[in-house]
Amino acid sequence: MPVQRDCPGTDNFPMSKKSAPIEADAADLSRRNFLKSSATAALGTTLAAAKADAETERPRAVSIREENAKEGARDWQLTRVRLDKNGGYRAPAVEGYCSRQSVLAGESLDIMVSTNPPANFTIEIFRTGYYGGRGARHMTTLGPFAGKKQPDPEIGDKRLRECQWEPSTSLKIPADWPSGVYLGRLTTVPDAADKPYWQNYVIFIVRDTRKADILFQCSDNTWQAYNKWPDNFSLYTDPRGAHARGVSVSFDRPYAKYAQIYENPQSLGSGEWLCFEFPLAYWLEQQGYDVTYCSNSDCLDSSQITRCKTFFSVGHDEYWDLRQYDAVKGAIDSGVNALWLCGNSVFAVSNFYKSSSGAPNRIITRDGHFAGMSNDEVAMEKAVFTNNYERLGPDESLIIGARSIVPFNGGGDWTCTKPDHWIYEGTGMKHGDSIRGLVGWEHHGAPARIPGLEVVAEGTSWKSGTIPAHYTATIFPGPKNNFVFNAATIFWAQGLGNPPGHMLPWSHWSRPQGPDERVQRITKNLLDRAIRA
Repeated sequence: MPVQRDCPGTDNFPMSKKSAPIEADAADLSRRNFLKSSATAALGTTLAAAKADAETERPRAVSIREENAKEGARDWQLTRVRLDKNGGYRAPAVEGYCSRQSVLAGESLDIMVSTNPPANFTIEIFRTGYYGGRGARHMTTLGPFAGKKQPDPEIGDKRLRECQWEPSTSLKIPADWPSGVYLGRLTTVPDAADKPYWQNYVIFIVRDTRKADILFQCSDNTWQAYNKWPDNFSLYTDPRGAHARGVSVSFDRPYAKYAQIYENPQSLGSGEWLCFEFPLAYWLEQQGYDVTYCSNSDCLDSSQITRCKTFFSVGHDEYWDLRQYDAVKGAIDSGVNALWLCGNSVFAVSNFYKSSSGAPNRIITRDGHFAGMSNDEVAMEKAVFTNNYERLGPDESLIIGARSIVPFNGGGDWTCTKPDHWIYEGTGMKHGDSIRGLVGWEHHGAPARIPGLEVVAEGTSWKSGTIPAHYTATIFPGPKNNFVFNAATIFWAQGLGNPPGHMLPWSHWSRPQGPDERVQRITKNLLDRAIRA
């Protein structure tokens, strides 16, 4: 905190005599004017000094343009990884996790690492961004440390696997590290020249509290929901069914390799960041947008969102605490713009709970579902929903503009249906023009009944390549000259950037093609309107 000083006023200057209110002579008046001007000058000098001291003690936030002008790292990706078995999920030669999803500059973060067999290892910390196209900047290297095998957790209540590993090191976040998504690359140090090294990631978010144009909320609840570490333990592997209630997962465990729609070795330890969200961050930072980052757990009250002009939900953002819904609704009501560049969002009610050690927001439990899906759709998906299906939240489409529909997933083309709308300015798109492969692998449909809502793109996605579903991209006005846009596809970010460390996904015999100038221009139009508002 900046130091506060008492600022002197005129009372701090001794007066040689008391002046009569009526009989003051010219000399007395001159003296008073002099003292008044001197006091004002002194006050200004002191305030200026206090401001200078505060600026010295609390570094100015580094702009995204300044940050990305710094040299990027040539070597930050995983180059040697080994799973424990064919079809496995973990890489036990070296693996770890962080004690918090997000952290402020000046706060400390514990990093827990296990090596099996025991081995020395280092941790290289990188901030992901644009950096001249290299995708990350090297921030620091920690270690080497003496690694050891740490125990696999027992299966707890609600199938919870919660590690209680000893910290390998603690990292205090420097004051000049800007908000962003950070990767810690774990690398073993061979004890002989003829032995190989092995790698894995840990991931954390550095957040801040400043005002910004864009708040990029990472979808880390959903990363954790699908995390199968150590051996097929996710929210989807309960014997009762894929969407059974009363199943828990913990952030106190490593991220296994992403296991849902395609093989991506870079996802070891990094959740779904490099799969579905990093292409958007890469493009935003390339363009120099003023963006700050946070986790799902940071959006439990609207004050964390209203400091920014625009809220982003990105990629696959399926799992939400009920407080998140209320916070985002409150932010929209207060005038924040919301861009849902995602699909299947705000679907499962997954409230936060404390860890066994009392740390807040370290466990999520699937307690139920939001209320958008119809009874007929639920009945159609008996293979997915168990008999204990329950609606615990409001209709998610009221803050998104549409919702998840049955069939849930598939692939398709994103087709323009309202070419005169301002989001299409400069794209050259006409009615019926499509951006092929952009819809998938889950999407939104069934537009909400909201005054002023417009469907700007719609069409068919194909589950398993043959079973149709109807997606709808929408936009509707907020109450204070703001707006809410719904892209209706997890793959939207694929049309913006293709950074190092990223692999294009493939699902349901369909795939996006990568960066497309039309997707980039639509996103720019949305941001120009949102930031200007």
